[in-house]
Amino acid sequence: MPIANGRTRMSILPVPRPANESPMHIPDRITLTTYLGRWTADYGMFLVLVLLAAFFSVATWNEQQPQGADAARQLAQRILDRPEPARRVLVLGQTGGQARRFVEALETRLAEEGIDVAAARSGSPAELRRVLEEAAAAGRPIDVIAATHEVARWPILENVSERFQLAGQAAIISPRSYYLPDFLKLSNLMAIADRIVVIALIAIGMTMVIITAGIDLSVGSLIAFSAVLATLLMRDYAGAREAAPLAVVLCCLAAIAACALIGVFSGAMVTFFSIPPFIVTLAMMLVARGLAFTLDGGKTIYQVPENFIWLGRGADLFGIPNTVVLMAVLYLAAYVLMSRTVLGRYIYAVGGNPEAARLSGVPVRRVLLFVYGTCAALAGLGGIVQASQLRSGAPTYGMMYELYVIAAVVVGGTSLAGGHGKVIGTLIGAFIIAVIQNGMNLTGVEPYTQNVVLGLLILAAVLLDMLKRKGTALFRRR
Repeated sequence: MPIANGRTRMSILPVPRPANESPMHIPDRITLTTYLGRWTADYGMFLVLVLLAAFFSVATWNEQQPQGADAARQLAQRILDRPEPARRVLVLGQTGGQARRFVEALETRLAEEGIDVAAARSGSPAELRRVLEEAAAAGRPIDVIAATHEVARWPILENVSERFQLAGQAAIISPRSYYLPDFLKLSNLMAIADRIVVIALIAIGMTMVIITAGIDLSVGSLIAFSAVLATLLMRDYAGAREAAPLAVVLCCLAAIAACALIGVFSGAMVTFFSIPPFIVTLAMMLVARGLAFTLDGGKTIYQVPENFIWLGRGADLFGIPNTVVLMAVLYLAAYVLMSRTVLGRYIYAVGGNPEAARLSGVPVRRVLLFVYGTCAALAGLGGIVQASQLRSGAPTYGMMYELYVIAAVVVGGTSLAGGHGKVIGTLIGAFIIAVIQNGMNLTGVEPYTQNVVLGLLILAAVLLDMLKRKGTALFRRR
């Protein structure tokens, strides 16, 4: 209809929908697509981790032999459940710690049940032959020869009653085997978690740096610098092997603080002088490694106290290694920081658009100084953990760790373009790398081939991130 200035007002009428279509049909479709996309982005790598674990579980499915006290408990129960009670038993095991524990545990258990143990020995075939000869010379019947799985297959036990003229017919029994993937052994799973700790700790800080569209190549060298500096302070100023726990803690904190200062320096070069993070941290990688070699002339420092290994080798909480507990605590703290605090939102804002963040009142320079300082401090903590695990400090620690740390972050879903990523995804990425390496070790894959696989994994993760971002942009244009 006409209006005063001569223009025509156009009325917008609603477009009629088909009678069989719900008014929320199109929004529901978009919502479902968005939900699936977010689920894939957030939890897709977890599904990959599960599939990898399942694959290596199948690939490492092997016959397992119970050993030590576990084997003794199983065998003792079988002896007690025999239709004809065993009155006299001979316990035999090969050389080695597990066999010795088996012999001792089985002897104790049978004695508790009132069964006469003629002899309980572990040793070589010649030594066990003498045990059998002594048992035959005693002239008392042997009902059962309880042996480890290995000894039961030795030739000396073939037709043992006739060959050694044992009184009675001795039944030879050994622990029953079972099938279980080598990958799923508790010792192997704990080894994976313990081995990935240093990389996972540093990956927390690297996640923050990469979310701000930066990168830190110096973390591997900072591991060596921190380990050497901490152990050097313990040796020269804290009493070496006699250092008190408080002195050890202070030395470790000093090393971590030194690494944090290096990180803040890198952040300052990036923020105040606009030097690309790649160049700055590459330079600091060389500086930190050079300092690690210079501090003690390239030698390994072993003069550290016994209490220093508590962090790297201790297990005070239900048998869980202290390093794993530390990793869990720091990841929980990082999750809260990144998802529940203003600082976390600032980090994402700087990575998404630093200029827009600055105009919105975000202290961009302070945020960048914080993330680079935090990343370097966590690298220093990683160096302390590795020195504690190895009970020494050496300038060669941390070689190629920057590659593994960046790989964990990228595989975990953090975008190299900045503005997107989650610390929980980084933890999943770290475990994916650890599972792949551990699984390939168990299946006999050569180390050089493992490097090929790791490189292709990083490339695939970056390619997936690029395709995801292009797909999102295309979806927005439509």
